[in-house]
Amino acid sequence: MQTQDTIRQDTIKIADTTANPAPLGLMAFGMTTVLLNLHNAGFIAMDTMILAMGIFYGGIAQIIAGIMEWKKHNTFGTVAFISYGFFWLTLVGLIVMPKMNVGVAPTDGHALGAYLALWGVFTAILFVPTLRISRALQVVFATLVILFFMLAAAELTGHAAIATYAGYVGIVCGLSAMYAAMGQIWNEMFKREVAPLGAI
Repeated sequence: MQTQDTIRQDTIKIADTTANPAPLGLMAFGMTTVLLNLHNAGFIAMDTMILAMGIFYGGIAQIIAGIMEWKKHNTFGTVAFISYGFFWLTLVGLIVMPKMNVGVAPTDGHALGAYLALWGVFTAILFVPTLRISRALQVVFATLVILFFMLAAAELTGHAAIATYAGYVGIVCGLSAMYAAMGQIWNEMFKREVAPLGAI
């Protein structure tokens, strides 16, 4: 008769066969960032096209990607995608809510400057782990740090030219995120490095 000490303990490991959610989050972030910063750079107007992208793709799609990263036990992806998804939703809220008579719009640049600066600090915190991930993500987060602090400076100083220059940085940031998403999709599908991502 087997005792409790001699009973064989079998361990069952369940393989994670779900898709990589990072390209979804990166593409949602990248495309929405490019569009917003085309506005900041003075090429297009702020209209419902940008706001809709902010809600549905930059916002909701990134949150979905973040939840999927949580399922994969990826703390970095979870925090990044869910946080930036809600960033887009709060940004749209800042624009739309006062027009719906829900709250009062900021009366000067100090409130928005603080808002953008805090997102810059948050992004700088997330930049550090990218030093262990890939060069592609380092470019995304480095340019995003610069973008947030430039936009914060524009709000705090009232110099519109800073926001215009920030728009160009934002376009580069968004395109770099789109490239990182493209690289992950292509490399997975072709089973080789088609688009170099500079993995560490």
